[in-house]
Amino acid sequence: MLTSDTLTAARDRIKTMRVTHFIDGAFVESESGCDTTDIVNPADESVLATAPRGGREEVGRAVDAARRARRRWAKTTPGERAAVLLHIADVIDANVELLAAVESLNVGKPLAAVMEEIPVASDCLRFMAGAVRTAQAPATAEYVSGHLSTIRREPVGVVGAVVPWNYPLMMAAWKIAPILAAGNTLVLKPSELTPLSMVLLAELVSDVLPEGVLNVVLGPGRVVGDALGRHPGIDMIALTGSTRAGQEVAAGASGTVKRLHLELGGKAPVVVFDDADLEAAVEAVVAAGFVNAGQECGAATRVLVHRDVHDELVERLSRAAAALIMGDPADGSSIELGPMVSGAQRARVAAMVERAIVAGAVAVAGGAVPECRGFFYPATVLTGIEAGSEMAREEVFGPVVTVETFETESEAIAKANDVVYGLAGSVWTRDHGRALRVVDQLDFGSVWTNAHLIFSSEMPWVGFSQSGYGRDNSTYALDDYTRTKHITMSMGMPADQAR
Repeated sequence: MLTSDTLTAARDRIKTMRVTHFIDGAFVESESGCDTTDIVNPADESVLATAPRGGREEVGRAVDAARRARRRWAKTTPGERAAVLLHIADVIDANVELLAAVESLNVGKPLAAVMEEIPVASDCLRFMAGAVRTAQAPATAEYVSGHLSTIRREPVGVVGAVVPWNYPLMMAAWKIAPILAAGNTLVLKPSELTPLSMVLLAELVSDVLPEGVLNVVLGPGRVVGDALGRHPGIDMIALTGSTRAGQEVAAGASGTVKRLHLELGGKAPVVVFDDADLEAAVEAVVAAGFVNAGQECGAATRVLVHRDVHDELVERLSRAAAALIMGDPADGSSIELGPMVSGAQRARVAAMVERAIVAGAVAVAGGAVPECRGFFYPATVLTGIEAGSEMAREEVFGPVVTVETFETESEAIAKANDVVYGLAGSVWTRDHGRALRVVDQLDFGSVWTNAHLIFSSEMPWVGFSQSGYGRDNSTYALDDYTRTKHITMSMGMPADQAR
């Protein structure tokens, strides 16, 4: 259990950490100049550490190290790579409270939430360690008479990965595990806002991984991410971030025709029919809509509810949202809603809410920036949202849940699909036939019935449309980070046939 004492110890540990790039098995300083970024605790706006702003020079050094290491790492057996991943997982589990405390301080996450999150990272590593040892391919056979065909599964090469600020360690693990398991080497860029847990992990596993297999370059996405996308020594880019970031990375990568793995934004509909268990639906929306201060691409952010139960759902939802305890995670385990990651992100969300209210929306809970230190924004519920409006269609990425109504099944489906995103959604009904019909027509990569935001390492997390493509988790992720080579061997002509 994390406590305020654990957070104090984590603050002290951060002060002793070397917060800089990790390249070729060692922590190194920047060559790009003396520009730095203050790493801020969003709950009290204090500076936790200072990090260098890397650039093309650091990316170049990291890519060179990864390319030197790639053939040696690719030639290891699946069992050998699995052993390394399991060792990293053991390190995470042995340091779960420290990693969780650092993440809580850097991102502003409530203690209970972050203690659930860090073990997901080690579970992903353990899953990929097993999955890579059971990789499958089509059967070796004579698909053309006299010629034996077989499939060789190979690593792509050097992968550049860009991970976001909302789940710094977990999203890093979702990239590290399949990329390394498949035999690739990696240059990873954490968010410039939240690099601390990844830097700490690099320190903890520095003696576990061979030099150059995992490299970490700090700095802003528009510089480091762009350099990764354009570098000819990077064979593939994997990014979790906004749709805009995905578009920019894809444009940069087009010059060298890199493979892309993009997990982008979302605008998840929660379709609640009139026969749904409203208590369970509201409980799920509160948990999945305000988790991580709503900074979650699959958040239950847009409730579409049948008109007959609208008033009851809104009353229950607004009461539950208002009851959430907001505050600094350092205040204890009772805190349920922490701050947003930065002042800029809060300002963006607040402006979006204000525009919706001007357009006619009603804030039945929250809706205003509190007067306190830290980047806090209350759990907000908006009703009266017009279909097709900015608030109905654009990603908020904050603790804001909107409520719209529908009358028919077809209208619910049409409204749910009326977004450019295709990441996640959920359907709430006791009618299993209806659930199957609606799920079949929703254009989202993950759809739950009578649940929301349920994950497992065994199942893929994937988006459609402008939510990107490429699978995190599951054996499908291993497919994404490998290439297949078809080898055909002539069996020759038997001597008796040659005559």
